[in-house]
Amino acid sequence: MHPFTGMQERFRRGAVDLLGSLRRTSTMTLLALVATAPLLPAVAQQTDEGRKALRICRDPNNLPFQNVRGEGFEDKIAELFATDLGVKVVAFDYPARFNFIRNTLRFKLPGDDFPCDLVMDVPAGFSQGTSSTRPYYRSTYALAFPRGKALAGVTTVEQFLALPQEKLARLKIGVIDKSPASDWLAKRGLIDLGVPYRVLVADPDQSSGSIIEGDLIAGKLDAVIVWGPIAGYYAKRYPDADLQVLPMQSERNIKFDFEIAMAVRIADKAWLKTVDGLIERNQSKIDAILADYGVPLLERLPAAPARDD
Repeated sequence: MHPFTGMQERFRRGAVDLLGSLRRTSTMTLLALVATAPLLPAVAQQTDEGRKALRICRDPNNLPFQNVRGEGFEDKIAELFATDLGVKVVAFDYPARFNFIRNTLRFKLPGDDFPCDLVMDVPAGFSQGTSSTRPYYRSTYALAFPRGKALAGVTTVEQFLALPQEKLARLKIGVIDKSPASDWLAKRGLIDLGVPYRVLVADPDQSSGSIIEGDLIAGKLDAVIVWGPIAGYYAKRYPDADLQVLPMQSERNIKFDFEIAMAVRIADKAWLKTVDGLIERNQSKIDAILADYGVPLLERLPAAPARDD
């Protein structure tokens, strides 16, 4: 599927970094979702009324979001929707790194149907050749670290920033290169603390949690600043690591929080309405799934005006 020079440019960078955070390498791959023009016109091949399956576009190795065994929270939400519709989930697997939407949602060979109809996570308002649904959750980047080690006793971001300079100078903080976390450290003169990680990595076996699983828990880093759903999930998955997860607050020119929606093809207007309805009537169950996966949830923003037909 782990977030800006003028307001529009800041938003673009934020969306790219968030998507990279969400879908691949320690913070979200949605960098891969910013695709170029489709291979062929995206004409819907399946009427909404004749839908026989919930066909999702899935990254096969990207917990906590998705994986080939259906263990991610997006997989669970897809199952929830399929039960509501009385159909089964069918997944088209493709690593979410290089032109994910172009090679899944918008890919079609002559005479064939599209391989899938729904991308489970994009920033709200995302429109790179797609239509996005209403948001189904809002989260934020988080500072995560083991409670009993270098940052023992720190329980707020403010306490972290108030640490003595000589203590701060010894820290190693994992961040996604060119992400809001990098901007945040630079703004405070702490850029030398950052250990940069690439958004896109060619190895399909590397998942979005590697910065935590491979380096933070192993003691190679003192802390990380990553997309909140990643931090929350791995804190729950590894209770013995005793990770503290502190949500970050957006500030002027640094946006940490994002609303997340789903994406369909532009031509699939009836399907878009169907998915919007699925989100609306299942929101409390969606919230419960997200909470079970440790996703730091922020209050959703006021709903946008209803779309015209």
